[in-house]
Amino acid sequence: MTANIFGPDLGIIVLVILVVVLGGSQLPKIARNVGTAGREFRKAQQEAEEEAERDKAAKAAREAANAPAGQLAAAPSSVPTAPASPGSQQAPVPAGTTEDSIQLTRTELDALLKAREEQVRGEGPTN
Repeated sequence: MTANIFGPDLGIIVLVILVVVLGGSQLPKIARNVGTAGREFRKAQQEAEEEAERDKAAKAAREAANAPAGQLAAAPSSVPTAPASPGSQQAPVPAGTTEDSIQLTRTELDALLKAREEQVRGEGPTN
């Protein structure tokens, strides 16, 4: 029964009523305004989706940047270290780890980050 009420006949009746009430000269303006509103709505929706993607990417980048610092801070400090070669200025590598991973104390990490920020700003010496 609902299909009978909202079928194609209803669309024709509504169109005829609009022509009678508003007049034929107003329909193009109304159609143009409806089209413009639809375009603006789609544009706003697209911008909202792009902003959500940017926020998602920024959040992932922040989490990725914060994760290594949190892992380094939580690393145990009583790990035995391999002896450094004489004259080496590099930090000793903990025994059983690769040279790609190092462990820092929180103070060392903060000092390293501060020096890096100063280097980027051009305030400190460059290495």
